[in-house]
Amino acid sequence: MAHTIGEVARRADVNVETIRYYERRGLLEEPPRTDAGYRQYPASTVRRIRFVKRAQELGFSLREIDEVLRLRVETGAPCQAVLERTREKIADIDGRIADLERMRAALQPLVEACAAESGSSDCVILDHFSEGPRSAPEADE
Repeated sequence: MAHTIGEVARRADVNVETIRYYERRGLLEEPPRTDAGYRQYPASTVRRIRFVKRAQELGFSLREIDEVLRLRVETGAPCQAVLERTREKIADIDGRIADLERMRAALQPLVEACAAESGSSDCVILDHFSEGPRSAPEADE
């Protein structure tokens, strides 16, 4: 049974423009049209959109999702290839977490220094962003 774009959007819990965007990106095949020009989507479209949305929620980009979907079609045994892509995504997430932890570690002392200098018109954080970290006064030799 075919569905209109509005029905598919409601069932997949997405906006109609999301469906059109996925079509332009190649994540959905362009559906056949009625004589009046209305798109007629197969029931499987809802399942595919939900797949895309779940993969996005887990951090996959649309490009990566497209690659995974192509693996499903192009290879006979996609599980190993999908497993490899998933491991790559985990490594990417681990790298981002490490980057975020480094950023947090760099910002936390600025917050503490700012709180320690309350009442001052100088802003340690703005100074740091503008000039880099304050260095200790150099001793006279």
